[in-house]
Amino acid sequence: MDSHIEALLEAAWQAEEAAYAPYSRFKVGAAVLSQNRIFSGCNVENASYGLTVCAERHAIASAITFACLEPGSLDAVLVAVRTNKPTYPCGACRQVIVEFANQNTTVYLSTQPGHILKQVPFHTLLPSAFGPGDLSDG
Repeated sequence: MDSHIEALLEAAWQAEEAAYAPYSRFKVGAAVLSQNRIFSGCNVENASYGLTVCAERHAIASAITFACLEPGSLDAVLVAVRTNKPTYPCGACRQVIVEFANQNTTVYLSTQPGHILKQVPFHTLLPSAFGPGDLSDG
């Protein structure tokens, strides 16, 4: 396994342990790779469910905070959830990911520490996506 992917896997599972999910008990960790740096995030639930922050968006916000994410610089996203089947990013997270993805962005899905169950090209998860380029095409 590539060293960046191993580091993503470890960071995502560490984030999963920190997740705040008292309502659903569905803890999610995520890690993103951009500019050879890794940033992680976890889901943070709220009693007002609409205010919940997903792990993927949390990780992306962390990368932005440290000025390491710009459109086209997101190389990989890893989602870690203790389930029997892979858990894909939700629609809102996919739309945020497309803002920073490139043609080679890969999404990795893990259901147990140290193991990647599935990897998919991001563009297959949000075909015909509306992104930054659509605003400049006039």
